[in-house]
Amino acid sequence: MRKTLIATLLAISLPAAALANPFGHHGPRGGDHGPRHFHELNLTKEQQREIAKLMGDEMKNQRKITKRYLDKLPESEKKAMEKDLQENREKTQKGIRALLNADQQKAFDEHLKKLEEKRAERAEFEAWKAEKAKKAQ
Repeated sequence: MRKTLIATLLAISLPAAALANPFGHHGPRGGDHGPRHFHELNLTKEQQREIAKLMGDEMKNQRKITKRYLDKLPESEKKAMEKDLQENREKTQKGIRALLNADQQKAFDEHLKKLEEKRAERAEFEAWKAEKAKKAQ
């Protein structure tokens, strides 16, 4: 059960970890100027700084929320944690959206829609995999 919880928490936090450094500076050599979804928005330097700050705050809040619920194994607590994380994510997305102009907002919304589709596909795959594992037993 503990391994399952740890795996669940890791899976929940991976998308946020992937966005923790939204402008793609990977190590000392820098790298490109960010993931495609931010690069396509043509953000100003000020917008980049503000979004990086918002995303950093989101990561800090997610760690606090995760720590708060880590030792609570009942299903109700897991759902409460997921709700808090979702609310935190939505707050950050709303803050990011407020910094963008109309064209950037449209591109951002399209990106969020694609992310949601990927999450749904992943959830469907995980359900299929779990069902297949049950049948194999």
